[in-house]
Amino acid sequence: MTYEKTINLPHTDFPMRAELAKREPEMIKVWHKEEIYNKLREKKAGKTKYILHDGPPYANGHIHIGTAFNKILKDIIVRYKSMQGYDAPYVPGWDCHGLPVEHHVTKDLKDKDKTPVIEIRKKCREYAAKFVSIQREEFKRLGNYGDWDHPYLTMNFEYEATIIDQFRKLANLGYIYHGVKPIYWCGTCETALAEAEIEYEDDTTDSVYVKFQLANPQELLPDLDGKENIYIVIWTTTPWTLPGNVAVAIHPDKDYSAYKVGNEILIIADELENNFFGKINKKPEDTLETWKGKALEGLIYKHPFIDRTGQIILADFVDMVTGSGCVHIAPGHGEEDFEVGQKYNLPVIAPVNGKGCFTADVELFAGQKVLEANPGIINLLAQKKVLIFSEKFSHSYPHCWRCKQPVIFRATKQWFIRLDGENYLRKNALEEIKKVVWIPSWGEERISLMIANRPDWCISRQRAWGVPIPVFFCENCNRDFIDDDTMIRVHNLVKKHGADIWFTMSAEELIPENKSCPECHGKKFRKETDILDVWFDSGVSHAAVLRQRPELSWPADLYLEGSDQHRGWFHSSLLTSVAVEKTAPYKSVLTHGFVVDGEGKKMSKSTGNVIAPQEIIEKYGADILRLWVAAENYQNDIKISDEILVRLTDAYRKIRNTCKYILGNLHDFNPETDKIDYSNLLEIDQFALLQLQKLLEKSMQGYNSFQFHYFYHALYNYCVNDLSAFYLDILKDRLYTSGRKSTERRAAQTVLYEIITNLTKVIAPIMCHTADEVWQYIPKSHGKEISIHLTEMPKLNEDYMQKHLEENWTNLFSIRKEVYSALEIARQSKTIAKSLEANVTLYVEDKKLETILNKYKNELPTIFIVSSVDISNIKNDADNLFTAVSIPNLKIYIEKSQGKKCERCWTYTKDSGIDKEHPDLCPKCLKIIKEGELL
Repeated sequence: MTYEKTINLPHTDFPMRAELAKREPEMIKVWHKEEIYNKLREKKAGKTKYILHDGPPYANGHIHIGTAFNKILKDIIVRYKSMQGYDAPYVPGWDCHGLPVEHHVTKDLKDKDKTPVIEIRKKCREYAAKFVSIQREEFKRLGNYGDWDHPYLTMNFEYEATIIDQFRKLANLGYIYHGVKPIYWCGTCETALAEAEIEYEDDTTDSVYVKFQLANPQELLPDLDGKENIYIVIWTTTPWTLPGNVAVAIHPDKDYSAYKVGNEILIIADELENNFFGKINKKPEDTLETWKGKALEGLIYKHPFIDRTGQIILADFVDMVTGSGCVHIAPGHGEEDFEVGQKYNLPVIAPVNGKGCFTADVELFAGQKVLEANPGIINLLAQKKVLIFSEKFSHSYPHCWRCKQPVIFRATKQWFIRLDGENYLRKNALEEIKKVVWIPSWGEERISLMIANRPDWCISRQRAWGVPIPVFFCENCNRDFIDDDTMIRVHNLVKKHGADIWFTMSAEELIPENKSCPECHGKKFRKETDILDVWFDSGVSHAAVLRQRPELSWPADLYLEGSDQHRGWFHSSLLTSVAVEKTAPYKSVLTHGFVVDGEGKKMSKSTGNVIAPQEIIEKYGADILRLWVAAENYQNDIKISDEILVRLTDAYRKIRNTCKYILGNLHDFNPETDKIDYSNLLEIDQFALLQLQKLLEKSMQGYNSFQFHYFYHALYNYCVNDLSAFYLDILKDRLYTSGRKSTERRAAQTVLYEIITNLTKVIAPIMCHTADEVWQYIPKSHGKEISIHLTEMPKLNEDYMQKHLEENWTNLFSIRKEVYSALEIARQSKTIAKSLEANVTLYVEDKKLETILNKYKNELPTIFIVSSVDISNIKNDADNLFTAVSIPNLKIYIEKSQGKKCERCWTYTKDSGIDKEHPDLCPKCLKIIKEGELL
């Protein structure tokens, strides 16, 4: 007789093959059709809010793997916080203005200089809108949910109006000023740049030692009276800035000496004597005099190739690391140079135009790109016989973030936000930083140093695509006209018509009637042509979005971006908020590293190591990408490669198969009627619920600390070790061969139902598609939500936290592993073919261990999946004893069972065959068949 149909084999329509690339889009369509996000908002109405404010990516191309990582990380947090019980809406945003978009649009124009600004702006708006739509679909394909139909765009009219209004508030508070200062300038992009738009790359430039002849040394240094050819020696790595030279800085407290070299006298710092003379391969003939640097202040020298003089000044920033200890000062080409120049009232000379070329003021090099003029300038210095030495010098040099070309410092008139002064913006921002939770903690020091050491914020840009600076100039006296009424009018017009109104209306139309210049009372004005820095655009998103969207709140609970945003969005948001609101716009800030390849190398198209998220999704599915995000420690740079993805796919498969197996054994389970009370569960079932609680604890710890990789590893170990290798393996006999409705089987199903329900919920923020797919196959209970994402995270059940179970069952699990090792050796030696053929004898020489084993003696065959187990404390030194490796005083003996195999459960017993009708059944299976427990 065959008993196959009497076995309770697993059955489920939940597919073994994930086919994520195919099923995920179908799942997303269901979410959209069922309006899951909107249902979630309705359900969470009135709950405590948790707001993760989205930092806007640029709408200028397809998303890359770093963007995908960032968005998935945000989605995991938002989903978790929502399931934790918060009202956690997510409003995505895009940064639409600025150079990235304008660059793409203007590169295809035949003559961009002759193209009307309004035409360029129209094309930019169309281009940005196109990629907002493209990126929106790409983000949705990642599984990210949010208010995709109502994102915030920096080019929306209301947002542009808020930018104008924030500028107005800053101006009224005294933070805005118009002044000449050296700022980063890109000659290729023809615009000023902010700190956040600068990237540092290794570069090799020319360095030169140049002698400047003193014009009046005897006036301050009588000891040199009668001496001729006296020079102070400067060292610079930017020879092109020499046309802007007006001074030489030396350290006031360092020693400087006059060295006789041939018929010349060279003045350099004593500490750099060996370095300097080693470079020029000469030795001084004599040291004539030595002075403190302060004694040289006020000396006049002749410019090496321009008919003008300069002066010796003092500066503490002069170092003694390399060079000559005498620093060439060009206030038009450096921040420190400018600041010390202001102290000495030095002229600011910057003979460089917007294209990065010398103007006609530099006769010999007019029209040349300044960074290409170094060889010519060096040749000129040699002709003038003032070049002492030149060489190539490698150092880190600022480059434009967009075109990747080296930038220059160029003094021009720009609009700035003042950081110091009576409003103490820098000081207040540093105080606010201390109140924010920085994750990781080093973020606090990083942004503090950047705020403490940065110059005033240059907010003007010489571009077309952006929000105009709402300032006018008097045509009569050229004074800037910053007027509150006028800015309010511009704000209202922009709110209704968009920022294009600035470029289509005249100054007379924009300015309210009867306005006049406060200086000369003139009534004719012209508009400012500069636009605002895009970092100002995104930096006021807290005002444009958090303050204005009713579903959000201010300040945000969390800002989350890459670690480069300490000098970018975190930075600009902090300054604008502290200036206007007197506090930071965020309660906490989380940063992540950059995505690199499997070897830790930066990704680049030229290297050929770029992995596009679209390709990964097409091959593996978005849930594998999301699992990768959770599995990596994002506080460091994040590695990705095919090998890593294959490994994660294998981990995903094990988690999925665990879910499938559990679902298969719940096909006939009704949670409303079939649940067994905790007190009636077997102890191993209670232990399984304890292990589930430990997983829930770890998951909450991982989620709450944003350490998702801790949870990932806990989840993987739970599925592979606690479930597949232990509980589910042991459970098979009870699930398959017990009576279909028996208490033993229903107890096992009760625990499995509890496990799968909780397991699906804790993986939902990460594997959002798979979790919802599993959810649809879990037996329905009263009030079950249509989507896992409408449920809440499971709470710890204190009734299941029976810690006394842990020691015994942890020991049993360790013993089981040792027994399995012994069984494997017995299989290899042909003693047995399968574990159920085995009789196991445990020889124990430890009283505590013997007590545990005897307590569970009747359950040991099921735990070990063998036919019988004996326990003995009698010594046995037989050759075929297996000595346990991890458990002292335990030896294991394996022999083949002499009993008869039951054709239903496959165990071997000596008392099988007692029933003539069912001679091939063991007593347990016979009882089940006879009593009809299969019904």
